[in-house]
This record gives sequence, structure tokens and C-alpha cells, in this order.
Amino acid sequence: MYLVVIAWMYVVLMMSAAEATAVNGTVLGAIVTFVLYGLLPMGIVVYIMSTPARKRKIKAREAAEMAAAKTLQPSSIDPDAGGHATGAAENGSVPPVGKEP
Repeated sequence: MYLVVIAWMYVVLMMSAAEATAVNGTVLGAIVTFVLYGLLPMGIVVYIMSTPARKRKIKAREAAEMAAAKTLQPSSIDPDAGGHATGAAENGSVPPVGKEP
């Protein structure tokens, strides 16, 4: 993939050089030619062609995070298995449903 990009950038560089050195050409025209025929399209092509690699990298990172989360927190221990009531219910500060304190 990168060989095609390098070859196309060479062609665009030669087009820009011809534009800059032509009798009725300008340096500004050469810059515009290089950007519009070279940098912009090749940037889009490289971005689109590297999408599968980015997706694989994201999935691998998510899998590593899931594996790290499983090793840090054992699944056999339930966080609510203490059997203790909350502090508010122990001292009677929570009124029964339908009754005022």
C-alpha cells in the first residue's frame, strides 16, 4: 500500500516542479497542485486503508483491559455479600413507607 502512495507522491512532486518552472506557471500553483493532487487524496486513501488495523488495535486494547479487570477483581467474591445493613437503616433515621417521623 505504501509503495503506491510513495509512487503517487513522486508523480505529484514532478507535476508541481513542472508547474513551478513553466513559463506561465507559478510557485503558488505548484503548491496548490501538490496539496490538491498529492497530500489531500493520499491522506484520505491512507486513512481509509488503515481502518482495519485501527479496529484490530482497539479490539486488542479492549481485550487486554477486560483481562486486566478480571485479574484485579476476583469473580467469586460478591461485593454485597457482607450481610450488613447500611448506616442509615441501623440508627432508624429512615422513616417507614407511608408514615411521617
